[in-house]
Amino acid sequence: SVQLVESGGGSAQAGESLRLSCVFPEYSGAILCMGWFRQAPGKEREWVANILAYRSIFYADSVKGRFTLSQDRAKNTLYLEMNNLKPEDTAVYYCAAARDGHCAAANTYNDWGQGTQVTVSS
Repeated sequence: SVQLVESGGGSAQAGESLRLSCVFPEYSGAILCMGWFRQAPGKEREWVANILAYRSIFYADSVKGRFTLSQDRAKNTLYLEMNNLKPEDTAVYYCAAARDGHCAAANTYNDWGQGTQVTVSS
């Protein structure tokens, strides 16, 4: 597997914004899924959003309307703009890539970042 590199986590007050970045390697061949997941203490890793085949973007209901996923293919970078943050968004956030499979399932993904902590206080 290949290590992805995330940055941009930190602390925020409720209602504030943060932007996460994830740098991908130069893959040989197409990547079907590029996604963001998060894991809060004591909870399962949770799907947040993904881009499918570099085109279609999907969001979990819990973040829809607040988070925006985008990509810069020239920079091999995936972004997650997080607005109107809530305390329940507190988690370690991971980016991931997969060549095939169901993009909202964590076990689809082979390549992961190291994770970046996001902490939102009320």
